[in-house]
Amino acid sequence: MGGKQSRSFSNKELNEVNVSQRRRSALRDDQPSLSSAAERIRRHTMVHFGYSTLSLAMRGLDETPAELWELRELQKLNLSMNCLCSLPPALGTLDNLVILNLWGNNLSSLPPEIGLLKKLRVLFACRNRLSEVPEELGSCTCLEVLSLANNQITGLPGSLAAMHSLTKLNLSHNRIVHIPTCVYSMKGLVFLHLACNRLETIADQIQDLVNLKILIVEGNSIHTLPKTLCFLESLELLNVDFNDLQNVPVEMYLLNRLGRLACHPLDKGLHIIHNPLLKPIQEVLQGGLSALYNYLKPT
Repeated sequence: MGGKQSRSFSNKELNEVNVSQRRRSALRDDQPSLSSAAERIRRHTMVHFGYSTLSLAMRGLDETPAELWELRELQKLNLSMNCLCSLPPALGTLDNLVILNLWGNNLSSLPPEIGLLKKLRVLFACRNRLSEVPEELGSCTCLEVLSLANNQITGLPGSLAAMHSLTKLNLSHNRIVHIPTCVYSMKGLVFLHLACNRLETIADQIQDLVNLKILIVEGNSIHTLPKTLCFLESLELLNVDFNDLQNVPVEMYLLNRLGRLACHPLDKGLHIIHNPLLKPIQEVLQGGLSALYNYLKPT
């Protein structure tokens, strides 16, 4: 008494409930198919050097399988040499990724959600069609290796200045006119590759990269080197081949770790061929690097 009375369902209402239950059951039946598809992909994963690894390289993929993004345990993912034009926002769900290889696709952009990959240490995105990278990439502060070579990039967002763990940066074969300001804040850089861009100068801030051992700027239009470059005491390889240099800074003798004039591209030392060097320097260089240093040293 005084409470609500329960009412009985009509046959029509019962039929509607049964139909609704059958629909929900059908949806539940469909759900395992997605998981089973994910399981089929999971069977291709392997543990490599202690990392959960999946390679889908050279599969002719023009889009990534939706089930891939369920494999949140993945630490290494190789999607190289496919036909991918874009990546979905779901990339951000793989938050355990340490290495991501996107080399050799047709990517015109990277999704902002890449910034959610806080554990990412290595990113290969070379040989794509990138004209820029998202600001959010700067949130990947654990990155140690970043390759954006062979794209159409003209600059980098300032947010990448936060990448203090970065040791190797490859920006070669792009359309960069000025070294992005954020690069000078990457104090951990040991390797910086800027060959075959459109550089004309190197800023004085290059001296801030105190750990730099390898600097490659061949194939640009650089007409002068800043004297601050000569304060990089750790520099072991400096490649300025195929530029517009007519002279070198008198302080260059301070770069004593260069050791010699180098010929082979991988040799440590100073690479300075194919520049319109003026006569005194050009002639002195015929005696090797030590001759150049003796010429430059103040008496």
